[in-house]
Amino acid sequence: MLAIFTAFSWYPITRLVVLSVQHTNLIDPPTWVGLQNFRDVIGDPLFATAVKNTAYFAALALLFGYPIPLIAAVLISESRRFRGIYSGLAYLPVVIPPVVGVMLWKYVFYEPSSVGLFNTVLGWFHLGPYGWLQSPGTAMPALVVESTWANAGATVIIYLAALTAVDTDLYDAASVDGAGLWHKIWHITLPQLRGVLLITLILQIIGTAQVFLEPFLFTSGGPANATLTVLLLVYQYAFGNSVGVGFGDAAALSLMLAAFLAVFSLVFMRATRSWSTR
Repeated sequence: MLAIFTAFSWYPITRLVVLSVQHTNLIDPPTWVGLQNFRDVIGDPLFATAVKNTAYFAALALLFGYPIPLIAAVLISESRRFRGIYSGLAYLPVVIPPVVGVMLWKYVFYEPSSVGLFNTVLGWFHLGPYGWLQSPGTAMPALVVESTWANAGATVIIYLAALTAVDTDLYDAASVDGAGLWHKIWHITLPQLRGVLLITLILQIIGTAQVFLEPFLFTSGGPANATLTVLLLVYQYAFGNSVGVGFGDAAALSLMLAAFLAVFSLVFMRATRSWSTR
């Protein structure tokens, strides 16, 4: 296991650090350039655009995607019948291959013509059709909606497992005191799930900061770079013919993202350590 971990984890990380200070196409002998790759990335106008778009995606995902699994888990746990069916339906999008899910949403739900599912429903109210992925204003929210649908199921299962550890006597005592569902959730469920909520929060932030599949398959970073993210820019640096700045810049940007997430995670865990153990 140690050999496998070294071969597939530590060696690529070490190789990434080396590539970040080289100018190379992985074929010709590399040229050492020091920190020039980092300066080139920071000086690229697309870098600021990618960082802004990634932060926008992460913010929208937290606003919509973070509370939805918790709400779904609480509703499922409160259901008296068909709890297993509801759990299976919540987890079903996770089972669907990600590429299949994106293609489904792109050509069925987000089809810009009047035959698209969303535009068909809006057409009943004499609205639309709208180009969900063709407009800079709606492209990123459209990606967030699909990403939330595709990834919420795993978090729902985590919350359902955590809810089983909550002492049911607390709910019974609250019911005797006349507490309603909302008061039970606010004063019992959320405090009992505090540690799990913090873990899922940091995992979601890390995951959304590395978003690649949705902007790559849905829009390829368009329209007008409205969905260009950091990892998509890394891909364009390394493999995009129109950019063609090489693997050194791609490695430098990857290392910058990894360093940011490492520092952010450390600060987050230290800042929430006392609160998570109350």
